[in-house]
Amino acid sequence: MDVLERADLAFPASIREFQSLFPDDAACAAYLEQAQWPNGFACRHCGETGEPFRITTRPGILTCRACRRQHGLLKGTVMERSHTPLTVWFWAAYLVTSHTPGISAVQFQRQLGLTRYETAFAILHKLRAAMVRPDQDTIGGLPGTHVEVDETLIGGRTRGEGRGVHHKTLVACAVEVRQQQKANSAHPRRDGRYAGRIRLAQIPNRSGSSLENFVRSAVTPGAMIVTDDWSGYNGLSDAGFKHSPIAVCNEPEIADEFLPMVHLVFSNLKTWLKGIHHGVSDKHLQAYLNEFTFRFNRRFYPMNAFRSLLGIASTVPSPTYKALYSGNWHHPTSSGCMH
Repeated sequence: MDVLERADLAFPASIREFQSLFPDDAACAAYLEQAQWPNGFACRHCGETGEPFRITTRPGILTCRACRRQHGLLKGTVMERSHTPLTVWFWAAYLVTSHTPGISAVQFQRQLGLTRYETAFAILHKLRAAMVRPDQDTIGGLPGTHVEVDETLIGGRTRGEGRGVHHKTLVACAVEVRQQQKANSAHPRRDGRYAGRIRLAQIPNRSGSSLENFVRSAVTPGAMIVTDDWSGYNGLSDAGFKHSPIAVCNEPEIADEFLPMVHLVFSNLKTWLKGIHHGVSDKHLQAYLNEFTFRFNRRFYPMNAFRSLLGIASTVPSPTYKALYSGNWHHPTSSGCMH
């Protein structure tokens, strides 16, 4: 559950405030306890309320005074069974959400003084798994809005294989386009339009089946959808959407007029992947798409994203380091059902 509405959960507005709020593991554990029991501790087994027994050396464990059953604050979270101190987890969540461009595993390892790159890599991927809400809703359908949908190829430069497209991954994007009350004179061609929420997912191909599945999972039924005139989108009208195809004809002016937001998202996404992470593998690309989506959708309140991430992290499963590299783990998707 997104906990942005939880006024009782403090969130740090600066590094100094973060250090004051979370100086040690006990303070981090108290935050998690407050998130799980906003009205005070209540045993999940016997229902007993009141102050539980606490173990000084294990702040993440609470023991019911009545039935003596133990409750792990990390159980069911992305931090479960982790031997990493809670302060490191909280620093990771803070750095990921408060740094506008994000942070790479190498930067994270260096700033936290971690001895192993694998630890930094695993922590960040566990947090990325928590960036997709299990009960995530669809976008579009609001009065005065429409949704732009398009797809693009993402991948690094391939050497020694001749010309053409090699080892690139197809990514689909849906962008909710909203209208400002007053048009921004700095971008007159947008007529006051700006991007609301987005959804990003890897898709296997540009077929009608793949594109329709993505749109169904990401966009509210009945919403107005603007696309180019690719034949793969022809079935959207029959699927219950108000479809408006635009013949772009490789003309940048037409694309800027009718599909400006989705192209802006793609441009920012590719710049971010190259600038922060210097490219990512196809196997883990969806995790980075999830991070970009999480960051983009919360860009108007970036500091609150720290609280939001920890709230989401308490309800989702997370990968192990072994699962990440064995191929047994499938990254959750921002659009819900695409794989």
